[in-house]
Amino acid sequence: MGLSFRHNPDGTTTGRNEETGFTVTLADEEEVKRRLYEDAGWEYTPPPPPVPPGFHRFSLVHEEFGDAGFGDERYADLRARPPAGCVPADWGCFALECERPGKTLLDAVTGTVAEIRRDYGLVMNGMGIEKPQEWLGDDKNGYGAEILGHLLLMAAHRASLLGYGRKDVVRLLDAAGVG
Repeated sequence: MGLSFRHNPDGTTTGRNEETGFTVTLADEEEVKRRLYEDAGWEYTPPPPPVPPGFHRFSLVHEEFGDAGFGDERYADLRARPPAGCVPADWGCFALECERPGKTLLDAVTGTVAEIRRDYGLVMNGMGIEKPQEWLGDDKNGYGAEILGHLLLMAAHRASLLGYGRKDVVRLLDAAGVG
């Protein structure tokens, strides 16, 4: 079963449940989603309210390939005293759901990752993006920026596991033309 959504030139959104054929077109995109979820028999959760200006909403994860999970002792202090604006979450691994200040999304993520590393000795290694190859959006503070942050954290973590250092990663970024 699949739900599809299309933004129309007149500002409306059309949604279609491929299984039932139910189709709806409205100006309110969230209402289109709600009605399609209802038709599919799925629970609809409306999006959270927007964050205040200068704040960004994102998630950070620490995934270990093995037995470590949310309840692992390494996360005890972070679960008890998370950084301001972050709430611990069990995603099958340790995660934080955050609303933090920053000029950009990457600035907010960078500050949070640095605080966690400094105060808890833990390096977060992703942002919980399941399919980073599915690039969506070009907003510097939107989903595309979340994917970028996820890929950078994942790359830094994997580089360290393989024995590459900061200079190796920076040299690759410089060679790729990132200034």
